[in-house]
Amino acid sequence: MLREGGAGLPELHRTCRQTLHLLTVANSNLQGKAAIVTGSTSGIGLGIAKALAASGAHVMLNGFGDPTEICKLQQEITACSGIEVGYSAADVTKPDQVAAMVDKAQVAFGSVDILVNNAGMQFVAPVEEFPLDKWDAIIATNLSGAFYGIRSALPLMRKKGWGRIINISSVHGIVASVKKSAYVASKHGIIGLSKVVALETAGQGITSNAICPGWVLTPLVQKQIDAIGAADKTNNAAATIKLLGEKQPSNQFVNPEDIGNLVLFLCSDAAAQVTGASWSIDGGWSAQ
Repeated sequence: MLREGGAGLPELHRTCRQTLHLLTVANSNLQGKAAIVTGSTSGIGLGIAKALAASGAHVMLNGFGDPTEICKLQQEITACSGIEVGYSAADVTKPDQVAAMVDKAQVAFGSVDILVNNAGMQFVAPVEEFPLDKWDAIIATNLSGAFYGIRSALPLMRKKGWGRIINISSVHGIVASVKKSAYVASKHGIIGLSKVVALETAGQGITSNAICPGWVLTPLVQKQIDAIGAADKTNNAAATIKLLGEKQPSNQFVNPEDIGNLVLFLCSDAAAQVTGASWSIDGGWSAQ
């Protein structure tokens, strides 16, 4: 029985159905493995965390948010998967906090086998007007945070002779858009970092790859769709097409569950020789 304050039954049933779907499509069996997913209290990171738990991995959630809501997420994932779910409030821009998060996962789960660096932030402005503090914050969160996590987790993976490092880049790690200098620079950097780690761990049972999503349907993006719909006095479908039309030829969002399934593949034995690669999942955006 869920404790008071846990997820409501309708929502829990819906989430469990999604989890069962992941169990059906996943080719990897991660029983006994342990994962850290940064920025996983919502959106892409949460989708990845749920996919990993559905495949049997213990998961350490990380990110900001209301403690009560985060507790509900832990309960929800555990109820659906039977997997132990931890949480760390570490700020990924602080190397000492990232190291403490890795230590916490090691103590709780006995290992850190999978590291998914997903935490990120965005700000838009022309280069000559870009606030210096925003530049520093984006580079610190999107790029340095991934470096800190890898630096702390990699020695544990080397000891076991097995590890999966998956860095969430972006289509903006491959192509650019105006007014996104810091974001584009950080996401290009993530791909370069992934390649370096792949070379340094080649032949050691450890892989390092980057995933490059296009537009992803998250609660934040849905708010943008709602705003377009309200301004244009149109429905959700038309507002969605307007948002996607300029960049994503499929005119469809990537779902966090899609990215979670790609993570499962990269963690599987089938991907043992997949390393140093960048995986586009962008509805054709980068093909243009």
